[in-house]
Amino acid sequence: MRLSHDPAPVGKDVVVIGAPYDGGTSYRPGARFGPRQIRCESGLIHGVGIDRGPGVFDLISVVDGGDIDLTPFNQHIAIATAQDRLSRLLADNGAFLMLGGDHSLTLSALRAVHTKHGPVAVLHLDAHSDTNPAMIGGEFHHGTPFRHAIDEGLVQADAMVQLGIRGHNPKPDSLDYARGHGVRVVTADEFAELGTARAADLIRARIGDRPVYVSVDIDVVDPAFAPGTGTPAPGGLTSREVLALLRTVGDLAPVGFDVMEVSPLYDHAGITCVLATEIGAELLYQYARAHRKKEEE
Repeated sequence: MRLSHDPAPVGKDVVVIGAPYDGGTSYRPGARFGPRQIRCESGLIHGVGIDRGPGVFDLISVVDGGDIDLTPFNQHIAIATAQDRLSRLLADNGAFLMLGGDHSLTLSALRAVHTKHGPVAVLHLDAHSDTNPAMIGGEFHHGTPFRHAIDEGLVQADAMVQLGIRGHNPKPDSLDYARGHGVRVVTADEFAELGTARAADLIRARIGDRPVYVSVDIDVVDPAFAPGTGTPAPGGLTSREVLALLRTVGDLAPVGFDVMEVSPLYDHAGITCVLATEIGAELLYQYARAHRKKEEE
């Protein structure tokens, strides 16, 4: 987004940080190249969004912190390395926007956020619940981060909304863990019945004024709009619906964000990366809106 590069930021509102890693991917690889290509397409973002008022970078201070230096070979080391870098960022700055990279690293993010804020609420947009157990020797694959987060007490499960869930699962009871812990699971079919406005009301009611972490897996969007991802699932949300839902974030108390699972190897004409960039821009603006509202109060 034409931001200044600052590898050691201090006193910033939000730091954009890349997480080039796909060692937790179970199907298509390539998400390690997501941050690079998202940055490439983000040059399109400039000026002021329609009906947004002031430009977001006139409201909050944001820099690009570069990438986390992650091993491609060892899940445990990658998770620990990301947690350490993100924790140090939060010690010196307000929040981060992590660009993935596969979804396993959201566990690192939630561990870092927990250190600063304690257990947080979660808004999780995804085709998959990511509350599966370890499998095939992968303790920290990209289908596990929210199961670990609930088990470790990093999140308030009863203040967690997972929206867009659909597709095929390893077992018929794959959503039992999340629902059994109080997570509000909104499937893609339920969302189609609710519509954007009522779904936004549900999110606000469930999360309230708790500190909230927002995690967007790009595969929440239908592959017609976002083909560049590792585990595409037909029947998802449109680009417009996702962006409209994210406007709810400004009514909440966001403390961190990620946009994950962008795999440029499967992206046609860069449309997935363009969407990921726009999602990132929307999240930054909603952070600014939320904190401006807090200052006014």
